[in-house]
Amino acid sequence: MKSNKTNKMQVKSRAGRKEERTAYLCLIPAFLGVSLISYLPTLAVFVLSVFKWNGLSSPEFVGMENFQRIFTKDIYFADSIKATILYALLAVVGAIIYSLLVALLLNMKIWGRTFFRSIFFIPYLLPAIGVYKGWQWLYEGNFGLFNFVLRMMGLKPQRFLDSPSQVVPSLVVIAIWTSGNLIVVFLAGLQNVPRVYMEAAEIDGANAWQRFWNVTIPSISPIIFYNVLTALITHLQVINPALALTDGGPGKKSMFMSYVIYLYAFKKNKLGYAAAYSVIFFILVGIFTAVLFKTQKEQIFGEGE
Repeated sequence: MKSNKTNKMQVKSRAGRKEERTAYLCLIPAFLGVSLISYLPTLAVFVLSVFKWNGLSSPEFVGMENFQRIFTKDIYFADSIKATILYALLAVVGAIIYSLLVALLLNMKIWGRTFFRSIFFIPYLLPAIGVYKGWQWLYEGNFGLFNFVLRMMGLKPQRFLDSPSQVVPSLVVIAIWTSGNLIVVFLAGLQNVPRVYMEAAEIDGANAWQRFWNVTIPSISPIIFYNVLTALITHLQVINPALALTDGGPGKKSMFMSYVIYLYAFKKNKLGYAAAYSVIFFILVGIFTAVLFKTQKEQIFGEGE
């Protein structure tokens, strides 16, 4: 009897090992893809950051000279950090509020709900260059739609993309408009809020705001955290507005760090210096992400350690 049990266990053990080997073999292509596309290039950037290299000549080891120059002599560094952080914070806050409000509206039983869901998601799917060129016409100082409306209302036209004080908020509006992916995620979270909790709150006499704050928000807190995290990382890496609309201006107010890296790497051929910039940028994004993870329990889930 014991011998039969032992044989069965051995057979199961061999089957388990065979299944495990099969799983590892299936994971090899994915692991190689991630390594070749993400891990190795990232490691190469860290290595290249301590070299002086223009992409043609042999790399020259300079140690920490690139970093020292960035922190002490670089004309873009301080402005790029300010512009990147300001844009990211405004875009994240604006996109989260806008996406949640739209998702709440689309979660109601209204006529044409499916149609409106598609309308709000389409901007996220549009090609970036087309989106920014369209908004460039809207913001145009002489013949743009926004200034035309302002003139019709008897108000003074605005410079929008040509104003140092207005350029970042103007770009943030575009980022908020294209946050259809966040709307979809919020909508999925809202549809999974347990109806029994809402009914219990209604029986207890809670009004709409109390039900939203005390039932809906706690129920979708993981969704909020996910959207905040993805939006933060996305907007910290902003580069398309500078490439398509502003070239870092006016007055270096939209000189985002990703655009500075592009500028040094592909326009000035300072690949080693751009790599050092990338390392600093990588650390900056890591700090913001770590702070968000550290505070997420207290700020989103409402609980301490």
